[in-house]
Amino acid sequence: MSDFFNLSYIPERLALVQGDNIATIFEGRQHTWREFQNRVTRLAGGLVACGVGPQDFVAVLAENSDRFFELYFTPAWIGAVLTPLNTRWSYGENLYALQDSGAKVLCFDDSFRDIARQMKESSDHAIEIFIYMGEENCPAWARDYEQLILNHDPVTQIQTKGHDMAALMYTGGTTGTPKGVMLSHMGIWSSIISASHGMGCRDDDIYLHAAPMFHVGDYGVSMAAALAGATQVMIRRFSVVGVLDAISDQHVTMTLLVPTMVKMLLADEKTENADISNLRQLIYGASPMPEGLLVTCMERLTGVDLVQVYGQTELSPLATVLPASDHTFGNKRLRSAGRSGLCVSMRIEDADGNILPTGEVGQVVVHGPHVMLGYWNKPEVTAQTLKEGWVYTGDAGYLDRDGYLYLVDRLKDMIITGAENVYSAEVESVISLCPGVLDVAVIGIPDAEWGEAVHALVILKAGAQVTEQDIIRHCKDRIADYKCPRRVEFRPDFPLSAAGKTLKAELRKSYWPEGGRFVN
Repeated sequence: MSDFFNLSYIPERLALVQGDNIATIFEGRQHTWREFQNRVTRLAGGLVACGVGPQDFVAVLAENSDRFFELYFTPAWIGAVLTPLNTRWSYGENLYALQDSGAKVLCFDDSFRDIARQMKESSDHAIEIFIYMGEENCPAWARDYEQLILNHDPVTQIQTKGHDMAALMYTGGTTGTPKGVMLSHMGIWSSIISASHGMGCRDDDIYLHAAPMFHVGDYGVSMAAALAGATQVMIRRFSVVGVLDAISDQHVTMTLLVPTMVKMLLADEKTENADISNLRQLIYGASPMPEGLLVTCMERLTGVDLVQVYGQTELSPLATVLPASDHTFGNKRLRSAGRSGLCVSMRIEDADGNILPTGEVGQVVVHGPHVMLGYWNKPEVTAQTLKEGWVYTGDAGYLDRDGYLYLVDRLKDMIITGAENVYSAEVESVISLCPGVLDVAVIGIPDAEWGEAVHALVILKAGAQVTEQDIIRHCKDRIADYKCPRRVEFRPDFPLSAAGKTLKAELRKSYWPEGGRFVN
């Protein structure tokens, strides 16, 4: 019994200790934790009746909803594996994930009815059961989610071991086929315990799912909130109005937003007059927050505690937390990603695997019970990333004497110009402080003399009158000349991933030869 781990302990416990408290709220529909647990176990019974068993994959292609949150726990109850699919991917990309995983079940909502039908009519996958989890009439070729709950009794929980797979989360895909990251019950438990502690989650919190629920960021943070007993509120997809209305109407106390979402929220005039008095905590992560945006956020959202979380899918997902107490004006730690979570070991290594001392930049390497089991069907890639239980993150950074992690770049985003290393994140942070700048992305482009040149792509605030020379002068006053952009290009927007990250690979494409390596 000592190795009996299961994520479905969370709703099971909450049904026992706070069964009458509200678990989920979505578009006028709500359930208590006791009702939530009953629905999870009945839906599990429906899946078993459909032939789903331990280690079968249950895929979900849907926008945010209370039913999606129930699926965070239902597969775990019977030892099956949750496989969320990316709502921004093409049919072909999601078909690849289904083929790669061999998923037996696909749950889908109204937004993906047509794609599900295409898959139903195709023989290029292993799906046997299509489950409709939308709000309209269930198509004749699918099982109805609510009917599965109504028509089946609860089933006994399957005893899963700590290293049994609980979720298969697909990541990447912009530079090759997506990788399925295998996350264990113990790994996710470890991560959410660290997150819940670091964020100070409470049983009276009301958490808003504004980021996409298929993404490991919202998954991890919301599970940490649920561990403490927080009510879960969902909006289908992110919008400024949707977030503001939910905070006001549902008395939301905490939410996770990626920096792009924070930028949109602060840029919208509706935010100025919105009632966000209930919001006590804004968690940000998934990509670095430029210092200029972070300072603006602190100035504008007075009374709201800011908390940064850093991690990646391979870490289930948490590595570090920068708590609210470190978010003070003038604090140098604002530029850090915080310190290791409760269950996290971390070190910095050079290219030869040597452990680097305090203050030296190298690759961030992480160890603990939360690290992934590996990449599904990709043993060679797993061997490159997971070595003796340590995950090699691909991020460059350094640790200070107090254990705070300072990220300087993704290793693949580092620019080498005239044999000097330039970390794009550092340049972006400086440019973000230039008045009139809304967003910035710094990339390396080919240069005959220097190999690569620092190139800044900038989005200006509405009505701002900022020139290329203004930005270059701003940089030269603050960083070394070789780090300053040689050119500045103004853009109306940037390509974004489903999680709201700027897709630098897409930005680089027009500057490099077709089929090139993006390096000179």
